[in-house]
Amino acid sequence: MQKELRVAAYAVCVRDDRVLLARWVAGDGARRWTLPGGGMDHGEDPYDTVVREADEETGYVVEPVALLGVDSLRRRYPRRLGAVADFHGLRLVYEGRVTGGALRHEIDGSTDLAAWHPLTAVPDLDRVGLVDIGLDLWRTRPASGHLPGPRPDGER
Repeated sequence: MQKELRVAAYAVCVRDDRVLLARWVAGDGARRWTLPGGGMDHGEDPYDTVVREADEETGYVVEPVALLGVDSLRRRYPRRLGAVADFHGLRLVYEGRVTGGALRHEIDGSTDLAAWHPLTAVPDLDRVGLVDIGLDLWRTRPASGHLPGPRPDGER
């Protein structure tokens, strides 16, 4: 079994009862909304990661104003030649405030659109579980930085 670790940082940006999301394009072409953010480069601080990724995916300058929590997920999936990957994703979730820039879409990246969505419309969006996790962290602000109970995406 091949172990894989991915550390990433994401921003929950809420303004005027709307949340900023980026549309992620999966390897199979499926498209689902996610929080702006992504994987850390080696040696990069997660604060700098979320600033860089938000700019790449949305065109905005985002200031991380609070660390909302850390989400940890683990899943296994098949790899080439019959191997199995044991994937562990560690996702740092920040509250972000847009301080500059202009909304634009990423070109030749992992996302293809960026948009503000009313918070009331989020349940009807085709989205990844991280959106619900990030919004739950933003709404509840648990002192531990960890959401109690089952994960919104059914993973653990």
